[in-house]
Amino acid sequence: MTEQEITNALACHVPDRSVAYCLDLWRNNPFSLVLTKTRHTKAGDFSVKQQASRITINRDLNPFQFLITYIHEVAHLRVHKKINCLVQPHGAAWKTEFKQLLEPLLTPEVFPLHVLTCLITHMRKPRASTCSDARLTHALRQFDQAGVTGIALDELSEGSIFRLRGRQFKKGKLRRTRVYCHEIATNRNFLVGYNVLVEPGDTQNR
Repeated sequence: MTEQEITNALACHVPDRSVAYCLDLWRNNPFSLVLTKTRHTKAGDFSVKQQASRITINRDLNPFQFLITYIHEVAHLRVHKKINCLVQPHGAAWKTEFKQLLEPLLTPEVFPLHVLTCLITHMRKPRASTCSDARLTHALRQFDQAGVTGIALDELSEGSIFRLRGRQFKKGKLRRTRVYCHEIATNRNFLVGYNVLVEPGDTQNR
């Protein structure tokens, strides 16, 4: 991937004030950046194949979520370069790297103030996914692209009927950051992330 290609991609997807910083991170440890369609299970990932580093990020993320995901994955890359052995993916080494890389961006010139406030709190003990932080997720979703519809599963009451990816479910009990949900058509139970966007139905407590 050329410097011009990564510059063009960053200019289209991250806040303007962060482009130069993100480009410097790429210059220090070049990698292939692949923009993907929506993946409901993850916003991005890092991988290495035949010594070539690759980061993938969902192309439909809003600029602030894209930036956080970019830094998240670059932190994985840097841990891999420094340690070059198997470590806990989101363990102490990654958390330290993630904090150090994101800290220069924690300013109101890059993030809206209410997002910044939530993000600073989140970064005291960063998690594997920002989706596990309800306050930060809610703040970031206000900047989602037009056309992204639905409400977070945790906003529905227990027993509510909802649709997810064309399938109909009944909401059950919360288990940490996931919710037991019963698929009506198959009579099977699934664990669904409590911050997943769903289409609410009009019937409750069946």
